[in-house]
Amino acid sequence: MSHVMNTYARLPVAFTHGEGVWLHDETGKRYLDALSGIAVNTLGHNHPRLVKAIADQAARVLHTSNLYGIPLQERLADRIAELAGMDEVFFCNSGCEANEAAIKLARFHGHRKGIEVPHIIVMENAFHGRTLATLSATGNRKAQAGFEPLVQGFIRVPYKDMGAIRQVAEHNHNVVAVMLEMIQGEGGVNVADEAFQRELRALCDERGWLLICDEVQCGMGRTGTWFGWQHAGAKPDVMTLAKGLASGVPIGACVTAGLAKGLFGPGNHGSTFGGNPLACVAALTTLDTIADDGLMQNAVAVGEAIRRGMAEALEGVQGVVDIRGRGLMIGIELDRPCGVLMGRAAERGLLISVTAERVVRLLPALTYTTADAQTLVSMLAPLVREFLAQG
Repeated sequence: MSHVMNTYARLPVAFTHGEGVWLHDETGKRYLDALSGIAVNTLGHNHPRLVKAIADQAARVLHTSNLYGIPLQERLADRIAELAGMDEVFFCNSGCEANEAAIKLARFHGHRKGIEVPHIIVMENAFHGRTLATLSATGNRKAQAGFEPLVQGFIRVPYKDMGAIRQVAEHNHNVVAVMLEMIQGEGGVNVADEAFQRELRALCDERGWLLICDEVQCGMGRTGTWFGWQHAGAKPDVMTLAKGLASGVPIGACVTAGLAKGLFGPGNHGSTFGGNPLACVAALTTLDTIADDGLMQNAVAVGEAIRRGMAEALEGVQGVVDIRGRGLMIGIELDRPCGVLMGRAAERGLLISVTAERVVRLLPALTYTTADAQTLVSMLAPLVREFLAQG
């Protein structure tokens, strides 16, 4: 009997080591990893540059706390601010912590404006985390069930529905922010079009609202730019990062600019572990490797190869609704629940996920090659065809 709390419906497999885009289980079986720890292992597994950087730092100092200066944290903050054209960075340990910080910033902004009960507009099918505030912002009733009362102050609208957002603006004068993912991950790999993003940015400017972009899953070069909002140039006031920032070492970041710059001061927020030297070295190494090895350009080319390959392999197959995404964030929507495909794929040596019940989600490492893409298509397409043929 395991003493691990039963919070995950795990597949019956455990891994001992990885190399590049492959993982090996306890029996020696090899798996092509098309999930990269749910968009975490940006550089794949056992990347020599990352391994060396982590080992070298572990031999120096792991943690000192934020009671003291952390030069590596300052370097990382400078780098993120430069890449985003933003101003300040708060470091934490996860995506939900980064989003908690963003929600607190929005409320703080509202109170500064004299709004006693600040409201934040959020989206249907959003996923921002599982703490009480981020769960309340999340648009998934199944995840929320049993944890009421939820945190108040969130107004939900359909994703990408500018008309609905404008209607809220006309009738609710307590709104202080809009929070969204420019590409919804858990919600089914739904992409916000660039015109919507720019119009939303303009409305936030007009109303004095914060635009909060949750880049936890779609950031870090995965879509072909450092951050998903950069495709449209709709720079947010608050941006949250985590997952792929340090290629597997836990770290999160809440980045500010515009109206959010300078809101927090000493005592307004904090973290014991956030931005410790080990995590910052892993993040800096990840950023350097993405830039030096051209991994964002690679994400565009390999992602296109995967989408094109799947489209060709599934052409004319009844039950395929859509193949969409950007870069190496890909969703294949089917016309029926397909959760069983995760287990069936693993049986054949392929790691994928299924989200929003009907969407096969692919989040390969940015180190994937076109040959890896071809292997992925050759393994996944027959599984999808067989599944749909069963009726």
